[in-house]
Amino acid sequence: MKILVCISNVPDTTTKITFNENNTQFNTTGVQFILNPYDEIALARAIELTDGGNGSVTVINVGEVNTEPTIRKALAIGATDAVRINAKPHDAWFVAYQIAQYVKANPFDLILTGRESIDYNGAKVGGMIAELLDFPSVSIIKKLEIGGTNITVEREIEGGKEILTIPLPIVAGTAEGVAEPKIPNMRGIMSARSKPLTVIEPVGITTNSEIISYETPAPRGQVKLIPADDVAKLVELLHEEARVI
Repeated sequence: MKILVCISNVPDTTTKITFNENNTQFNTTGVQFILNPYDEIALARAIELTDGGNGSVTVINVGEVNTEPTIRKALAIGATDAVRINAKPHDAWFVAYQIAQYVKANPFDLILTGRESIDYNGAKVGGMIAELLDFPSVSIIKKLEIGGTNITVEREIEGGKEILTIPLPIVAGTAEGVAEPKIPNMRGIMSARSKPLTVIEPVGITTNSEIISYETPAPRGQVKLIPADDVAKLVELLHEEARVI
């Protein structure tokens, strides 16, 4: 089985977010970048599915040369090889299109993504890849098993669980529970240096979106404590200050 895992290079969750260029650019100065945690889950499950010589795991990233440490970490965790599409990831459409074009020329049995990346939290790329390839797509998967030419997934829905069996190939977005992220050991770190990392140039497409500006959330307001038995005061505040009723 050939599995492709799409990975993102994202700021660490402890990063202090600032912007420059008149709030049109994310300020990367001093920022520590990491492998997107949801993508780590996808990678861990891919490695489990191919363990014991049952297939190969390729990781793919749309990014510039500064993303290669993150890609090498994925190789150290256990990916077989890697592909970097040499371009700044302008938006979800651009990223999905580049990956889909690569898959058209290099078919895979299963494409895994994280449920979303922790920077923009758009959860768009997986569905767009599937649409461009005319593949089925399921996201926020909690369990994933392969049986023959089918994949069985479990996802949580309101009031219960949904279990689906779908023929391969498919694009699947993983969430917590699918697998435990793996920590690279010394052998993996050493072997990652010699594993193939192929760099290809992007396919030219028209950009469909533009970031006008960024802004940080407003500071949290002061908390008002109301006695538990003062329902009238609570209703008054919700109506006159919060304006939600």
